[in-house]
Amino acid sequence: MPEKFDVIVVGAGPAGTACALTCAKSDLNVLLIERGEYPGAKNVMGGVLYRKQMEELVPEFWKEAPLERPVIEQRFWMMDKESVVQFGYKGLEWATEPYNNFTVLRAQFDQWFAKKAVDAGALLINETVVTECIVENGKVVGVRTDRPDGEVYADVVVLADGVNSLLSKQLGFHKEFRPDEVALTVMEVINLPKEKINDRFNVEDNQGCTIEIFGDSTKGNLGTAFLYTNKESLNIGVGTTLSSMIKAKIKPYELLDYLKNHPMVKPLIAGGESAEYLAHLIPEGGYRSVPKVAGNGVIIIGDAAQLVNAIHREGSNMAMYSGKLAAETIVQAKSREDYSESSLNSYREALYGSFIMKDLEKYKDAAHTFEKYPQYFNDYVPMMNKAMSKFFTVDGTPKREKQKQIMKSVTAEKGTLRVLQDLYRAWKAVK
Repeated sequence: MPEKFDVIVVGAGPAGTACALTCAKSDLNVLLIERGEYPGAKNVMGGVLYRKQMEELVPEFWKEAPLERPVIEQRFWMMDKESVVQFGYKGLEWATEPYNNFTVLRAQFDQWFAKKAVDAGALLINETVVTECIVENGKVVGVRTDRPDGEVYADVVVLADGVNSLLSKQLGFHKEFRPDEVALTVMEVINLPKEKINDRFNVEDNQGCTIEIFGDSTKGNLGTAFLYTNKESLNIGVGTTLSSMIKAKIKPYELLDYLKNHPMVKPLIAGGESAEYLAHLIPEGGYRSVPKVAGNGVIIIGDAAQLVNAIHREGSNMAMYSGKLAAETIVQAKSREDYSESSLNSYREALYGSFIMKDLEKYKDAAHTFEKYPQYFNDYVPMMNKAMSKFFTVDGTPKREKQKQIMKSVTAEKGTLRVLQDLYRAWKAVK
């Protein structure tokens, strides 16, 4: 007879492991299936882990987890071809417990996190591909894998199989995502001595810095780039929506090479040695792209449910929290022995009542607005750089006169009404 579990979780990323860990802590019989050689082998993200949601799963995790650096400074760059306007925040309160967030290397962190689920009682099976869900009488009752005699059954199947979730697509929970609903990010890990990192980013040994880069980093296309500090390496990457790449006829590796050779970035990574090259699809559709997340015997979490806030580069925290909410729903369903859609729909209610969907709803028009109106990246970022250059150049012109000249150049180029319309449209998209 095929083995029966209380819960099968497909995918050992942050969402899947969080769900498996929470279920196992409640004494449920959990199977966690990972297609990679080990958890983290095929998992990619920029490299920032948020404390709040992780601490709810593993209290004081920073005392034992394989973390890189606590982030004490967050910078934002509006970059032109030979300049950058920057702003951000640096606070030493983030250098002490309980911290705010951390840089991580997923290959190390995901293995540690999955072991926590195993220690709590979950069974982890690696190098196993789930090919389809088993459906009987309209209810998901298990999964079929690529192993011999690979059918496994459970009361609930949790899909945490990533942005391109073939399993949820097979169930009809969503159609093929449009190119403007998905971004492709390429990333490189560059080894660099700790002393050089500290010196170049003005931090100490146990302090980290993140830089989010807009504008010329994507050649004016909708997307962002990033540069994060690890202990003895840097994570550098860039991503744009697939629709932007298609329209501009650019390849992802070309964008990364362009970023690495940009005069504002090149000195920060100079002398580094490439250690790893990665690529990953990221949900960009936001609130309107979230599919059906609960059905008879099945729940969808993390990237598979499109739970990413691209504006605030939040994904792993949303993934973990959705996994936790799903697990709590399953525990309640177990107490009732009711795994119907109406029973599991309390997960959807909890999800939509949480910060996840409230934040996604707040920015539901942002990505569409910035892609439809490319002037925000193509025109206004260079305009901002020219304005700052003019204002800070000491040439004997009175500052009040400079301000007038800057405003005149902005409105002369686009027209006062057009500028006001663009400002209002941007404000409306992120308010």
